[in-house]
Amino acid sequence: MNEKKRFEWPYGARAAVSVSFDDARQSQLDVGLAILNRHNVHATFYMHVEGMWRRQEDWRRVVEQGHEIGNHTVAHPCSFNFPWSRLHPLEEYNLDMMEDEIYGSNHQIQSCLGVKPVTFAYPCGQTFVGKGEDTKSYIPLISRYFLAGRGVMGDCFNEPARCDLANLASIGLDKRSFETIRTLAENAAASGEWAVFHAHDVGENGFQTINREELEKLCAFLKDAKNKFWVDTVAAVAGWIQDERRSAMDFARI
Repeated sequence: MNEKKRFEWPYGARAAVSVSFDDARQSQLDVGLAILNRHNVHATFYMHVEGMWRRQEDWRRVVEQGHEIGNHTVAHPCSFNFPWSRLHPLEEYNLDMMEDEIYGSNHQIQSCLGVKPVTFAYPCGQTFVGKGEDTKSYIPLISRYFLAGRGVMGDCFNEPARCDLANLASIGLDKRSFETIRTLAENAAASGEWAVFHAHDVGENGFQTINREELEKLCAFLKDAKNKFWVDTVAAVAGWIQDERRSAMDFARI
């Protein structure tokens, strides 16, 4: 009788955790990177190409230090409802335009940093183009071009055996206390799932900012061996899940 292979995290971990940052902001380099490196936390940085070119030598060092570089489009298109997105609103995009965004960002990242992104983060966590009856999801595009796409889906985790790798749930870190984040991570450990966190600036308290002390506490907590978290990039965890799923399918055929 065939038995279903149980999904397991590597190194005997209870759960997987990925820490990611959006927009290639300067504080990520000036403040956040030292904290991550001090605790040997490999993070995923989703590039807004304008910020990338502004500090290209620094971002090349980020690659050399083992962090992942991901695609976050060229123009960062979001809904017209955001005042700052009205030059590039998703409601006026179609799938061909979004494909150009994806290709253009990949091309610029490869030209600047010498790496090809394998994961994507949806700007504003929004996964559509067009409006009304012409609205379409561009999740299939992300599935075609990338190993994984990081969305935004409240305080929930990714169930490794069945989650949609092209539309991963992600939890915001901005303006949150370490105590709140720790509880979320412990909940992921209890369920054996994958917690993907995302942030923007790193520094003092402010809009779209995780406090540097809270990030320091989080990294120390995640890397404490007794807590048994596997902490790695979005690409590394998504790749593990993909391989485990394929192995499970092969086992089921025996």
